[in-house]
Amino acid sequence: MADKSPLAPEKFPDLPAIDGVRLAAGACGIRYKGRTDLLLVEMAPETTAAGVFTKSKTASAPVDWCRKALKGGQAQALVVNSGNANAFTGKAGDGSVERTVAAAADVIACRPSKVFVASTGVIGEMLPDEKLTEALPKLKDALDGKSWATAAEAIMTTDTFPKAATRTVDIDGTKVTINGIAKGSGMIAPDMATMLAFVFTDAAIPAPVLQDMLNTGADKSFNSITVDSDTSTSDTLMLFATGAAGNDMFASADAPALDEFRDQLDDLLIDLAQQVVRDGEGASKFISVTVSGAENNVAAKRIALSIANSPLVKTAIAGEDANWGRIVMAVGKAGEKADRDKLSITIGGHLIAEDGLARNDYDEAPVAEHMKGQEIDILADVGIADGRATVWTCDLTHGYITINADYRS
Repeated sequence: MADKSPLAPEKFPDLPAIDGVRLAAGACGIRYKGRTDLLLVEMAPETTAAGVFTKSKTASAPVDWCRKALKGGQAQALVVNSGNANAFTGKAGDGSVERTVAAAADVIACRPSKVFVASTGVIGEMLPDEKLTEALPKLKDALDGKSWATAAEAIMTTDTFPKAATRTVDIDGTKVTINGIAKGSGMIAPDMATMLAFVFTDAAIPAPVLQDMLNTGADKSFNSITVDSDTSTSDTLMLFATGAAGNDMFASADAPALDEFRDQLDDLLIDLAQQVVRDGEGASKFISVTVSGAENNVAAKRIALSIANSPLVKTAIAGEDANWGRIVMAVGKAGEKADRDKLSITIGGHLIAEDGLARNDYDEAPVAEHMKGQEIDILADVGIADGRATVWTCDLTHGYITINADYRS
């Protein structure tokens, strides 16, 4: 495994147990030696579920299964493996999913329609599902409510650190907890969510309400990050609510009593998404790109992603070069309305260009100093209207090439 990202959090957060959720992780040798690669989660029988998945036209077999199973709105088991994506594996991949689901349903004693699966790793290789199914009974015996760190480690591929977050929320006088784990490092330009992310809460929330909140939260978080502009075949974000907290149910995501829950869920999702960027393959700098003055928020986001995905912008930042002309280029190629003669560029709080020109008093020294740091802030105002959006990315270093050139070896 590569050295831990310099942008990694200092430590793994302390995630409390959640009523109705038990986890266990183990090693079944799918691809990696000497590390865990399989996660089993058992949830309370009445757990509700929501999910968003990749829009890739080459989606994996597990994604296809989860889309179908999600129509029931309930979950009782989750099985996740790393090392093999079970993507582009045809009917054999579907068979692997069906056998895994059947084995998990037998071990957990639930209907197959309440079992969700996810896989991450190499595309185009057959999944040795017998290794998963043989390991499930032992994982069942090891289930507990505390194994969040090992759960997060089990779903890693090129990640250099496990990713997790937790929040405590009040719903109309009832205390509830939200925990989440995620994995992702490369092939990150989500068109729904991230590589893999799973969020659990003891709140009692109907599946349609849960889905509404997750759709909104995904757009603010995982759909606002990019590492390399590539959307995975396996992107899966799921949210499970066990109902064990016993709060009153609400029929709408807009219910005032859910305001704090909704805000904290969004905050947790952003936290997890930003951790994915901070673990971007070869990353040495975390970059926030804000675009204002756009025609609308959608246009602002497209322009921001154009900047964030530009190899020229990302390599300039990796080289600590304050080459703001590359930002101008990325704004122009986005295909959204921008007024060249009103465009302004700010880096690290220092206004570099305004009204379509470099400032006469522009001093590159403080900007160059900002570029030496690990946290880079870029703001571009395109002078059209009030649209605004922020996305997050990382720089592009030779480390990205090294990791991906060696990925299958």
